[in-house]
Amino acid sequence: MEHVTVSEEPSAALMYHVERPVFSEGYIDSELLHRKKRTSKSLQRRIAEHLRCSSEKAKSVVFGFLPILTWLPSYPLKQYLFGDIVSGISTGVMQLPQGLAYAMLAAVPPVFGLYSSFYPVLLYTFFGTSKHISIGTFAVISLMIGGVAVREAPDSMFAVNGTNASQVVDFEARDARRVEVVVALTTLVGIIQLVLGLLRFGFLAIYLTEPLVRGFTTAAAVHVSVSQIKYLLGVHTARFNGPLSVVYSLDAVFRNIASTNVVTLIIGLVCTVFLYIIKDLNERFKKKLPIPIPGEIIVVIVSTGISYGMVMSENYGVEVVGKIPTGLLPPKIPDFSVFPNLFPDAFAISVVGFSIAISLAKTFALKHGYSVDGNQELIALGLCNFMSSFFHTFVVTASMSRSLVQESTGGHTEIAGLLASILVLLVVVAIGFVFQPLPTTVLAAIIMVNLLGMFKQLKDIPALWRTSKIELAIWLVSFFASVLLGLDYGLVVAMGFAILTVIYRTQCPKNALLGQIPDTGLYFDVDEYEEAEECSGIKIFQSNTSIYFANSDLYVSALKAKVRPNKQMDHVYTNGQMNENHTESDSEDDFFLQRLTPIHTIILDFTPVNFIDSVGAKCIKSVSQQLLFPKKTLEDRLVRSGLIH
Repeated sequence: MEHVTVSEEPSAALMYHVERPVFSEGYIDSELLHRKKRTSKSLQRRIAEHLRCSSEKAKSVVFGFLPILTWLPSYPLKQYLFGDIVSGISTGVMQLPQGLAYAMLAAVPPVFGLYSSFYPVLLYTFFGTSKHISIGTFAVISLMIGGVAVREAPDSMFAVNGTNASQVVDFEARDARRVEVVVALTTLVGIIQLVLGLLRFGFLAIYLTEPLVRGFTTAAAVHVSVSQIKYLLGVHTARFNGPLSVVYSLDAVFRNIASTNVVTLIIGLVCTVFLYIIKDLNERFKKKLPIPIPGEIIVVIVSTGISYGMVMSENYGVEVVGKIPTGLLPPKIPDFSVFPNLFPDAFAISVVGFSIAISLAKTFALKHGYSVDGNQELIALGLCNFMSSFFHTFVVTASMSRSLVQESTGGHTEIAGLLASILVLLVVVAIGFVFQPLPTTVLAAIIMVNLLGMFKQLKDIPALWRTSKIELAIWLVSFFASVLLGLDYGLVVAMGFAILTVIYRTQCPKNALLGQIPDTGLYFDVDEYEEAEECSGIKIFQSNTSIYFANSDLYVSALKAKVRPNKQMDHVYTNGQMNENHTESDSEDDFFLQRLTPIHTIILDFTPVNFIDSVGAKCIKSVSQQLLFPKKTLEDRLVRSGLIH
């Protein structure tokens, strides 16, 4: 019987007195606990039960695959519709210029950014579980796509005379080939995400820890910014990809800086300053403004009108968007022949895209009190990318800036995203040609201003320095590897380093001797707290890691170091094998006389230990046998030493 009493005195802390019998493990197993009898099922029976169909199971599968069926029938029109309409229009107005701009990063004509802002967003309404994220084009993913497109279809493949000497490139053929590559890449990304979702691999994102993702996206912001400098200055340079591409791009820009188009530069700087001011005003007065000021669409409309009126393309040599076909293109089967070359890139883009989307989805879900299904999000993204790729789109994911707008302007459900996609559709079908005179430097300004949020992640460095040096190392490795080696290799290096830190944590745990805080039942590290005092003759050892083959030797070594000068501990198992550390030249008399030590008890605190494997168990067993020299072991040693006969 367990008795618990509470004594409550005004001048003392609340005290609990617990009394209960001391149970042995044998008594618990034989008398107190009895395992339930379980009948094992054959594999055939388990498969049959899994495949068995019932009305409830069919309904659950359908509702899980099409989440829209769970909330649309009960959609509260009066409470939600107005907010969703305002949010949809605000997000759609933002989606238009970003779609045009991010298509440049993806190395495809701008109109394909509009296609990618319509089809996937429409599909996500039916399959997605997040009510607030805005699916569509995103800078990081677009840049990764562009790197693949440039690698598979470089300018040198389309030189008119077959050489690089004249620098004359068939841009129409080049762009057509890059679109084919990007569409095939999107199809493959969709297939990978869909398969991972069906196999319940939604947990995959946990291996992309937050410091890794933030360091990676900050590095991507550096790549994006550098890639846009040439558009801001109006200079013509090649697009570089792979390791040190940032360095090569900057070198090319500075080599050609003398050919800067002054008009292009002025337009770009004016748009950048204007967009920055609008962004700052929206941030400062977001509680007072009913909707954010649509700075991007204002810039696009005004600059397009000025460019058209002044014929800037012809009179001042300002590079413009160019031909934007009206209407939607007919569906087309992707080029499957390039799949083998694209698989590594597709897998990386799949994981990064899903990681960005699910992190944003979970953030909004936590804020608004609902849940998102990681596996269904993978399926939704996979279907969005796979099905849309037949209609000439590139890979999409959630956008941080648009998602914040969609949520802050009153969006309640996926209806907001649906309305945003309809707005994009109207522009593509009816007035897409209006944006043909739009200067590309304006799109560069839009991209660079939208990257400010990513550059603010540099503030993570001092914060992580104060909280976790290991996480800081992950952030820095992710950032510098991605900047110098490129986003694809950088991500591989960052993930490898993150996994190594997990191993490091088990190899270098915190080891401590615990002492009691006087007049309490609390025990803390004696090296860290002045009040902690060791109990006389007792050592309490704690190591905050599991004990297994990779660190069992280290555990024993740390234990020996903490309870020195007990030389009898030198005779233990090493990775499960017995060995002797003292030599024959050691004085046997001294060795055994030192057995008389004031320490009579050593307690191993296993509170932080999650598991022990067989090798770790052998080491613990050897320590328990040798630590305090059981009588038989001591007699054997004395006989071997010749001290007794």
